[in-house]
Amino acid sequence: MTRSYDRHPRYAPVTGEVVRGWAAAARSLPSAPAVLAVDGPAALDWTAAVAGLLDAIRAEGHTTWDLDLRTYEADWDTVRRRTGDDGCDPHYLKLAGNSIADVYRELPQITLPDNGILVVHGPGAALLDHDVLWYADLPKRYAEAAVAAGDLPVGVNLGRHGMPGDLRRLFYADWPMSDGHRDAIAQRIDRWIDLRDPQDPTSLDGPAMSATLEHLATGPVRTRPYFNSTPWGGQWAARELGFSPQAGNTALGYELIAPEAGILVGAPEADVELPFQLLCVLHPEVFLGTEVHAEFGTSFPIRFDYLDTVGGGNLSLHLHPRTEYMRERFGWPYTQHESYYVTASPNSGAQVYLGLQEDADLGLMRKQVELAIERGEPMEVDRFVQRHEAEPGQLYLIPAGTPHASGAGNLVLEISATPYLYSLRFYDWLRRDAHGSSRPLPYDHGFANLDRDRQGEDVVHDLIQQPRALRTGPGWREELIGALPELWYEVRRFVLDQGTAEDNTDGRFHILNVSAGDGVLIETADGRVHDLVFAETLTVPASVGAYRLRPLGDRPVHVVKALVREGRPS
Repeated sequence: MTRSYDRHPRYAPVTGEVVRGWAAAARSLPSAPAVLAVDGPAALDWTAAVAGLLDAIRAEGHTTWDLDLRTYEADWDTVRRRTGDDGCDPHYLKLAGNSIADVYRELPQITLPDNGILVVHGPGAALLDHDVLWYADLPKRYAEAAVAAGDLPVGVNLGRHGMPGDLRRLFYADWPMSDGHRDAIAQRIDRWIDLRDPQDPTSLDGPAMSATLEHLATGPVRTRPYFNSTPWGGQWAARELGFSPQAGNTALGYELIAPEAGILVGAPEADVELPFQLLCVLHPEVFLGTEVHAEFGTSFPIRFDYLDTVGGGNLSLHLHPRTEYMRERFGWPYTQHESYYVTASPNSGAQVYLGLQEDADLGLMRKQVELAIERGEPMEVDRFVQRHEAEPGQLYLIPAGTPHASGAGNLVLEISATPYLYSLRFYDWLRRDAHGSSRPLPYDHGFANLDRDRQGEDVVHDLIQQPRALRTGPGWREELIGALPELWYEVRRFVLDQGTAEDNTDGRFHILNVSAGDGVLIETADGRVHDLVFAETLTVPASVGAYRLRPLGDRPVHVVKALVREGRPS
């Protein structure tokens, strides 16, 4: 019998073990005197973590001192100026490429104590002289949950540890700066500390972490999935996959969104969640492939996520920035092309909004958008944007600049470029969130990026493509289900009618998702075997080369595959 969807896929460390508690971590420290640097993002409970650590070090018989690097923060106006935050755009910032040192007025000089252990802690602690480096982390979904609850805690932002949180800063300044700093010091980390429970953390020593990531970079690997809640969210993932809604629904399902994805290493009783991004940083050519690495650096360029509106509502009508605008205004080197693959549409009548109507009156569209915001007047969406029947198994391509939305009643697998925080919304159906507020509608950005050429019959012809056979074998075939000249990735699908398909990465990573049937076994040339069941997503690293897809169960199995195309559009 095929297993059920696994919400906590785990991988054993190659060497060493994941330990639990501050005491276990403290026992790994060298003899005093020593300086221990504990680095990590701002969005941690640093007070509780440092208190627990100092108690554990003292229990080992050491005298302790500590230095909170955050007390050296520059004044807030200076931090904003250095990070390009002029306050002119209430919705977005250009991605901050600063060194984390830019949030401080100065970095203190550290001297080795005469005895005991000096603990220097806070974001950027690795920049100070130290003997041992630990990295304390909390997965980004915890900050996301705080956002959903309307409670961004004090201290969540870089450079303002005594001030209330700011979501705009978190997404566009803090996360890029913190991630860049973490990636730069990754090879020097002596212990990874997982602070999902700051009173009882788990940890893995640096050599074991490095060896495990090196191993994972050469074989099929899943990330830890989760769903958040939004005003439009549905119930399919709660009912079918066993997720517990945070706020009454399952909306956006993070199957593989690289900047937030984590890999669980350890066992159920003690595991750490390591950033998926470290596979790209530490082993870029092995994991991404030489040509992909040359084009995208260490950015993992494709994401898979779910949009669950089964029992929910329509997504907002929105689009995503076109390439030049994304690069110049928002700081991403590539843009947010998307596609919708309809995995399930349990009730008839579900729709996908996609593309402009022929000769749509865009002046009137803007007027109706503004009246919806100012007076609460409903927008005549069908007057401007096409509606299409949501057909399970159909892919709908959404190049940047194309207005779109998934209608209520769908489970959509988004197969898209990795940028995911740039939904330029026009209309949100006059909806209010749990706190009675409407979501931000940055429609000026939207109209500035609207592709006026993507309208009428061209939408159906170009964006709702029919499958084209690429390869066939006994009991299986591989189809191309979506590609456009301006998209640098393409989407394919394996249809396995009890036949075993042969594939090869040819030096480019693949992402696989079981969209119908029970599942598959993925068998690599070096003997690794990884199962993948319905609705799960997995990455096959570029270095894997030849592999097989062996179907599980008695039903036909469909496996959606995405990969970076050869040659990138200019």
